[in-house]
Amino acid sequence: MKTVRRTRGPVARVLIPLVWALAAVDVLILVWMLLSSLKETREMVLEPFSWPSHFAWDNYEIAWTSGQFGDGVLNSLVLVVGSGVGCIVLAAPAAYALARFQIRGAGTHLSLFVLGLGIPAQTMFIPLYVAFDKIGLTDSVWGLMLIYIGAGIPYALFLLTAFFRSMPTELEQAGAIDGASPWYVFWRIMLPLARSGLITIFVMQAIGHWSETFFALVMLQTKTTLSLSLYNFMQTMQYTGSRYSVLFAGLIIIVGPLLVAYLWLGRRIVEGIAAGYSR
Repeated sequence: MKTVRRTRGPVARVLIPLVWALAAVDVLILVWMLLSSLKETREMVLEPFSWPSHFAWDNYEIAWTSGQFGDGVLNSLVLVVGSGVGCIVLAAPAAYALARFQIRGAGTHLSLFVLGLGIPAQTMFIPLYVAFDKIGLTDSVWGLMLIYIGAGIPYALFLLTAFFRSMPTELEQAGAIDGASPWYVFWRIMLPLARSGLITIFVMQAIGHWSETFFALVMLQTKTTLSLSLYNFMQTMQYTGSRYSVLFAGLIIIVGPLLVAYLWLGRRIVEGIAAGYSR
C-alpha cells in the first residue's frame, strides 16, 4: 500500500520554527526568574545570569509574609473556583438550550452573547462600580466574583454551544424512549460528554483571573488578591529597599500554580479548544 507523505507549505516551514523559538525563549525566561528568586538581591544584580551561590529559600518566606500573600492566595482561590463553577453552571444550560432546542432566534441570541468578547474592560468599570456601590458589593470578593462570571460567560457559551451541537440526537432520543426528562438527559448524559469543554472553560477562567489586576484594583479597597499583594509589595519596596530577588519570588508564587495546572491539563485544554472551534 502506498503511503502518502504530507508536505509542509512555506508558511508552516517558517511558523513552526518560530513557534518553537518563542516557546524556548519563554522557558528560558521562566528558568531565569526561578534562579533569580533563589539569589540574594546583590548577587542577582551583579551576576544576573549566574547559578546561585546558595539557594535563598527565605525569599519566598519574606515575600509570603511581607507581601501578605496568604490572604491574597486564599481570596484568589475563592475567586477562581467560584467564578469557574458559576460560569459553567450558568453557561452550560443556556448553551444546551441554544444548541438542541428549536428556539426562534437562537443564532441571534448566541451572536449577542459572543459580542461581549469584544467589549473592552475599560468601558465597563465605571457603570459597574456605580451599580455595585449602590448594592453594597464594592470591596467584596463576592462582587468581584460576579464580574468574573459575567466576563467568562460569552466565551463559555460560544464553546459549549459548539460541543452540544456536534452531539448525535440519538442520545436524547434514547433517553426519551426510556422515560428520561430533558433535564435528566442534559445532566446525566450530555453534560458528562462535554467534560473536555468544561475543563477548558474552568482552566481558562483560572488562567485569566488568577492574576487579574484591573477589576481587583478598582473594586477592592481593604481586601486583597494575589496580584494586588504583589502590587502592594512593589509599592512598599520604595520605602523598604529594592529587594528584587524577593519580588521574583512573589512572581514565581503567582506564575507557579498556573504553570503546574497547564502542564497537568494542557492536553485537555488544547483538545477542548480545538474540538470546540472545529465543531
